[in-house]
Amino acid sequence: MFSTFFFFSFLVSFPEIQPLLVIQDCFFSIFGSGFVPVCVETMEVWLVGLVRAAWIAATLPILIASIPSSRLRFVHEALMGFSKRGKTMQSSSYKFTVPQRFFCHFYVLAVVWTTLLLSMTWMYAYKMAPLVSDPSLVYSTLASHLTGGSHMFSFHKARLTPVEHRYMIWRSVFLLLLMEVQLMRRLLETFSVFSYSPSARMHIFGYLAGIFFYILAPLSLCCNLAPEVFKFAAEQVAEFIVKGKQQMAAFEFEWWEVVSPLIKLGWLPWIGAAIFLWGWIHQHRCHVILGSLREHPKQINEYVIYAGLLVASGGADLTIWLLFFFVVANLAFAAADTHRWYLQKFDNYPSNRRAIIPFVY
Repeated sequence: MFSTFFFFSFLVSFPEIQPLLVIQDCFFSIFGSGFVPVCVETMEVWLVGLVRAAWIAATLPILIASIPSSRLRFVHEALMGFSKRGKTMQSSSYKFTVPQRFFCHFYVLAVVWTTLLLSMTWMYAYKMAPLVSDPSLVYSTLASHLTGGSHMFSFHKARLTPVEHRYMIWRSVFLLLLMEVQLMRRLLETFSVFSYSPSARMHIFGYLAGIFFYILAPLSLCCNLAPEVFKFAAEQVAEFIVKGKQQMAAFEFEWWEVVSPLIKLGWLPWIGAAIFLWGWIHQHRCHVILGSLREHPKQINEYVIYAGLLVASGGADLTIWLLFFFVVANLAFAAADTHRWYLQKFDNYPSNRRAIIPFVY
């Protein structure tokens, strides 16, 4: 181990080999216990950039397909073909499709993935970022947002103070908790509310897009913290492997200390939670009443749910804005397609009814 250390130190002493600094830091983070890994921040920059690029890449085709131009009609028709499912899919289009009941795969995967992210982030927040109520920070942070000093377009949190960073960690816990509530309800509805016809199909591209969304959406709520949270979790696992269960320090916690930091986040996250809860309740009512027969009420409530998440985040994270823009674009495109299908199939369907927002669109 010491010979390896001096070998790396010798190499880094040469200016031509300065790029090996990052490799050295990564090496120390894996094999050494006394070095601070700079590569965690590098991983954060890459992860945030990758997630944002993925949302942009997913949203742009939808926006292009929505442009009323004959030259772009092929893009519109391609996306319509990929997004069709159930009643809107013709039997002649069943090639490259999967059963629509595979919708449950989305929510099973999402619940497992979000539970993992939530549990790791919550434990990290509890052990590494104890939160003390500081009202002045809440108001100064809000003022910073309003005056353009929120670093929305920054790829990392280098300018955050330790206290602000703690608030950001607990805010991520809060957002993941809301997402978990939403996904658990959708999973239960998939089995208890919706009854998919055995012949109902959906395009394989739509199926893969659903997998993409439910992996990326929860990650978007905490991608600024994911590298350090994963590093913390890996260290805990490594310690358990090395020491064993008998020599591990007992993990003790007070329920109030685990929950109380969420109350100290200020009023903005709770306003977002109230908006989220309103959409959450109304979406469940619509699903219970209408099942899978209508999609219009669900679209509005889905907007409200993700708008609540956006407000709860403080509106300072570009990644969450891109997530929200994708949800709006995707649901608007799907709702317009379903609306046109109703107009074609039902003679008594009101021609003046809007696809999503009454009297507007």
